[in-house]
Amino acid sequence: MMVQAILIPLFVQVALTFALWFGMATLRTRDIKGGAVDRRRIALGEPGWPARTTQFMNSFANQFEVPVLFYVLVILLIVLRHADLLFVILAWIFVLSRIVHAGIHVTRNEVLWRGQAYGLGAIVLFVMWVMFAVEILAGT
Repeated sequence: MMVQAILIPLFVQVALTFALWFGMATLRTRDIKGGAVDRRRIALGEPGWPARTTQFMNSFANQFEVPVLFYVLVILLIVLRHADLLFVILAWIFVLSRIVHAGIHVTRNEVLWRGQAYGLGAIVLFVMWVMFAVEILAGT
């Protein structure tokens, strides 16, 4: 079993999430101190952040959607001793797709490119889950 190898892409995914969080926090702080937002509106959760800040906020929030299934799968792969080289390779593809997705999200925000990166990661994660389910149900 490749515990350390499967944990490295997981750690990179976590690092991406924290990087987006720090970027978002920096932009929000700047926006509040600079008077770019109406504090009363944002206090109620209403939109009101500048576009760049909203990009970071949306990209950060997105790290708690599909990637949650990745975290669960990696934990199960380790606990049930199914983390092999193929899962490690697929984990890296998933995480790299998330990095590309986030990079597009916080820069040009080109929806077509972002969607392609998202789709690749989602398909890879789906394949990983199917493989895992088959292995577990087949008793291998």
